[in-house]
Amino acid sequence: MYFHALFIFSLLIISSSQAAVLDFCVGDLSLPDGPGGYACKKPSKVTSDDFVFSGLAAPVKLIPLIKAAVTPAFAPQFPGLNGLGISMARLDLAIGGVIPMHTHPGASEVLYVVQGEICAGFISSSDNKVFFKTLKQGDIMVFPQGLLHFQINSGKTSALAIVSFSSPTPGLQITDFALFANDLPTELVAATTFLDAALIKKLKGVLGGTN
Repeated sequence: MYFHALFIFSLLIISSSQAAVLDFCVGDLSLPDGPGGYACKKPSKVTSDDFVFSGLAAPVKLIPLIKAAVTPAFAPQFPGLNGLGISMARLDLAIGGVIPMHTHPGASEVLYVVQGEICAGFISSSDNKVFFKTLKQGDIMVFPQGLLHFQINSGKTSALAIVSFSSPTPGLQITDFALFANDLPTELVAATTFLDAALIKKLKGVLGGTN
């Protein structure tokens, strides 16, 4: 009797697990994104194009302020990634280009240098220890989830890198923009950063902040 009950229970577990398995969940971009990603597109509407993205090969337009451009292949651009726990991006850096200090709250990052030279690093949260390295063509560096990190073109030619993330929507917060590109009052920024008010107003002017 015991073994019979155990056998029936095992069949139920196998059946329920098989019913819950989905091969994929192509994001339905017509619906809002949620904590668990996008809702799945109806299987009958999924096509091969949902699993292909050509945007990383498209011409890039550098942002003059940072002399760099990031071309994302995240779930909103590449719905086939939805629910798979991965994404990619292309990083272009002109001479002197920089990706300012920033974090990805939702993912770890791996950077692969395709061409050029990039100085990259991150800061640990436990003791603020800095880990940085000048990367050459073919080098790979990992940036743990949520930690402040940066990339700078330290070479004499343009640089190109491909980055991958452990989430289809890694998120992004750039420290400079968080402090100086909004309406957070200057006196509060000064009190929490120990920066001079005149410098804060100057940075707000550059990045579009107010107050």
